[in-house]
Amino acid sequence: MAKEMGPIVVDPGLLPGDPKRPLVRGRNSPLDAGQFLATAQCLARRLPDRPAALNLCDRRDNFALVFVALLMRQQLCLLPPSRVAAVIDEVMAEYPGSYKIDDSFVDHARAGAIDSVARSVVPDIPPDRVVAVAYTSGSTGRPVPNPKTWRAFAASAVLKASRIRDALSQSGAKTLPWIVATVPPQHMYGFELSVLVPLLADFGMHDGRPLYPADVSAALADVSVPRVLVSTPLHLRTLLESGVQLPDVGLVVSATAPLPKDVAASIEQQFGTVVLDLFGSTETCVIGSRRTASEISWTPYPGVILEPGEEGTRVDAPWFPAAVLLADVLDVARDGRFAVRGRSADIVEVAGKRASLADLTRRLTSIPGVTDAVVFQPNESGSAVVRRLAALVVAKGLSETALLARLSSEIDPAFLPRPLVLVSRLPRNEVGKLPRADLLSALKSRIRSIDSA
Repeated sequence: MAKEMGPIVVDPGLLPGDPKRPLVRGRNSPLDAGQFLATAQCLARRLPDRPAALNLCDRRDNFALVFVALLMRQQLCLLPPSRVAAVIDEVMAEYPGSYKIDDSFVDHARAGAIDSVARSVVPDIPPDRVVAVAYTSGSTGRPVPNPKTWRAFAASAVLKASRIRDALSQSGAKTLPWIVATVPPQHMYGFELSVLVPLLADFGMHDGRPLYPADVSAALADVSVPRVLVSTPLHLRTLLESGVQLPDVGLVVSATAPLPKDVAASIEQQFGTVVLDLFGSTETCVIGSRRTASEISWTPYPGVILEPGEEGTRVDAPWFPAAVLLADVLDVARDGRFAVRGRSADIVEVAGKRASLADLTRRLTSIPGVTDAVVFQPNESGSAVVRRLAALVVAKGLSETALLARLSSEIDPAFLPRPLVLVSRLPRNEVGKLPRADLLSALKSRIRSIDSA
């Protein structure tokens, strides 16, 4: 039975408001809301009669057009966790009859699009219809599919938009906000913030995906104020270190990993902005936020219910089809705000002692000269009891022996990572996460090269 939404969230429908309002800007042709719908409808007519499609578009406007065209054709939008051929094949095997759509297909269809608001029709989407399938990143094992309903998307988009507008209002911003994102739209965080919020909550989107600091600055200059930069801790650190000058940024939004307080404070000071850190998962979408520079605890969205336990946290909300058990272990205060202790899979036990992999990684990265690092358990997951830990470290000018000696003064000897291996870079994916399979591959490759030297 579907849950009652009550007064918490109302489905605003797709592209609410004035069809002439600006929607897409960037290096390609701008589109208003009506033009966007007409273009999506033209694209929908060209889609094959299949049950599902993998949305592989790099351009954000094309990705959004495909998503809406699939809504019009009542086809599933599949969001594979990576572009690796084997992963794509696995997703297509899980959804027989599915097909792939990329930028070239959309560009060809757009060439004959009808630029007419009168010819476009907003699709009527049942709230409980599953409209997309997102996959976990694989950081704790094999990527897992997560079906998403229109109700969940609509609720999440409205709540995020409300938090963003509240943060922007501190600077007096009242006009249409423009989102510029460094994260890919295929990732759930990028999809939520840079696609769903513009489509459902009266925001504008930049069509590109800038990566380098100069490109981020140029993309922000393509849109008007108030500007919202959607990024990750990895990208934000790079921006800080680059010294690049940015146009006025009303708000910076971060997610995918904890943003250190000092980094958030530096971003606010250097760019004259506010940093909003989002908490969520592929399974739940975003469920809370905090201003990391001044807040330790997260404030959940209205209606979110958190029930912490030793094995994780049960999360429920009126727009969820069913409650979700997250691996995150949370401390929930009486007022509903919460702090993150870690993940159940993050707590490891060696010789009867327990430690957090995240805390071990934090201590390793705090060593002067270490620019990136990760401590992990190389044995198969499934049990918190491990025989040894391993670490990959990026640290020019430091030896593995020196790092272990320094780390030994910070942690219990039982948790010293052996092997601790120096690498030129960590195998982070597009949003800075570290898929477990890539960690194991990098560790084995580096050990083989050391053994053969």
